[in-house]
Amino acid sequence: MKLVGKDIYLRFLDESDAAAKLELNLRSREFFEAFLTTRSEDFYTIDYQLNSIKTSMRKMERDEEYIFGVFLASSDDLIGIISLTEVVRGALQSCWLGYSLDKDYNGRGITTEVVRLVMGYAFQVLKLHRIEAGVMPRNLGSIRVLEKSGFEREGLSRKNVLINGKWEDHLHYAIVNPDD
Repeated sequence: MKLVGKDIYLRFLDESDAAAKLELNLRSREFFEAFLTTRSEDFYTIDYQLNSIKTSMRKMERDEEYIFGVFLASSDDLIGIISLTEVVRGALQSCWLGYSLDKDYNGRGITTEVVRLVMGYAFQVLKLHRIEAGVMPRNLGSIRVLEKSGFEREGLSRKNVLINGKWEDHLHYAIVNPDD
C-alpha cells in the first residue's frame, strides 16, 4: 500500500526500514527533542528501532495503530514518520495523529501534504470518524500544518505531556470525517 504525493510517498514501515529510521532520528535528534517526549539512549539504537517497527506491525494487524514512513519519490530516502495511534472503534471511531519530518525538509509544505494523505486513508479506508492531535502552543509550524489541513482547535490541555523533564501544555485539535 502506497499513498502518493507530489514529491513524496507514504508506505507502512517494515523491518527493512529500521536503519533508515534510526538515521532519521539521529539526523534530527536535537530538532525532534524540542517537541517530543524524552527518549532514552536505547531509542537511538538499531535494536530499538527494529523492535518498534515490529511492535507497530503487530498493532496494525490488530487495528490499533498505523505507522507510515515518508519517503522522497526521487531517492526513496526516509525523511519522516506519520502515525495514526490509539485507534478506537465502537462508538468513537477515532485516533490520534502524530508526525515528525527531517529538520532539513521543514517549511516546504511537505508535512501538510503528508497529513492530508493520511487523513484520506483514515477517513476513506479505515472509516474513522475523528482524528485528534496535540501540539505545544510554541510549535507554530505544526499549528499551521493542522489548521491548513482542516483541523480545528478545541481547547488547551494544561501540563499534558512530559517533554525534556517539563510538563508542557498542548493545544487540542481535531477534525471530523466530512462524510459523516
